Amino acid sequence: MRNSAGGFTASSFGLTGGKVRREEITKHGFTLIEIMVVILVLGMLAALVAPNVFRNVGSAKEATTRSQIELFGAALDAYRLDNDMYPATGQGLEALRREPLSQPRPRDWRGPYIRKEVPLDPWNRPYVFRSPGAANPWSYDLSSYGRDGQEGGEGEDADILSWQ
Repeated sequence: MRNSAGGFTASSFGLTGGKVRREEITKHGFTLIEIMVVILVLGMLAALVAPNVFRNVGSAKEATTRSQIELFGAALDAYRLDNDMYPATGQGLEALRREPLSQPRPRDWRGPYIRKEVPLDPWNRPYVFRSPGAANPWSYDLSSYGRDGQEGGEGEDADILSWQ
């Protein structure tokens, strides 16, 4: 409340006779028990949601790898159309980005056949390129060894192959 001089009176701040009434005190902040309850609820939500999220990470990496292998395959086929051969194993996938200077030299390199640098697979390892391939002796083998980085394996550790 304002007094006649335009100022505030003590009662407008909950002060009556210099004393503070208990019902007019407002608390600010959280108690320790409230914080612990919130942390407990968040922990339970994380325990329920995390397995569902992480279950899909492996299949997403596998799908990404298959897509990249398909894109490399299209670029390798374009390279072959221009040069009558695939890049040699030693030239690798880098031959899609920069003209190889080693033998066998491409006859009519018209690249780059890919726009960006050759990426690593989703497990941060280089793709395995062989030309001519063991499974495809008239073309190439392109693969990723999966999560474990070793040939063979099952599940997320299984190889992802261009010819399958």
